[in-house]
Amino acid sequence: MPKKNPAALVKVGINFLGIVAEWEADPTERRAAWELYVELITRISTQPLSPDQGLLREALFSLHALFETTRQILRNAGPDVGASQKSVGGIAVAVLNQRLRPFLAKWHPELADYESTRQSNAGQRQHEQAWQNSAELRQELEQLRKDLDEYADALAEIAGVK
Repeated sequence: MPKKNPAALVKVGINFLGIVAEWEADPTERRAAWELYVELITRISTQPLSPDQGLLREALFSLHALFETTRQILRNAGPDVGASQKSVGGIAVAVLNQRLRPFLAKWHPELADYESTRQSNAGQRQHEQAWQNSAELRQELEQLRKDLDEYADALAEIAGVK
């Protein structure tokens, strides 16, 4: 008979959400945390974006995609991932609603308005770099990246990644 993975005691702190929690994460939570962790660390969300790299629009699209990915992972995992601050589900939803949603709600329309002024002969990168709010968005993107790194560390702890 296969040995069942026992629950593992985890202790996580996510400063930007004001969460400090300790609980026993079961295999379902650990698996969901692993899936969320992989999605997060393989996106621009946790990678520095210097002024001469990438496109802001692509970074925002990648961040926005975390909503659907997170929803899908939580749906697939079912109610065992929970909804409280002492659960993978609760922490994931808090990150989306309290940190990611306000960031995107501010910057998606701001950038879209500016993009609508692009002349047909201007490249997207050139146009973005000329935007007066480009540096501010990149600065806020860097702070968000640091917060999402903290979230990724918590997911790694829950998943049992050393």
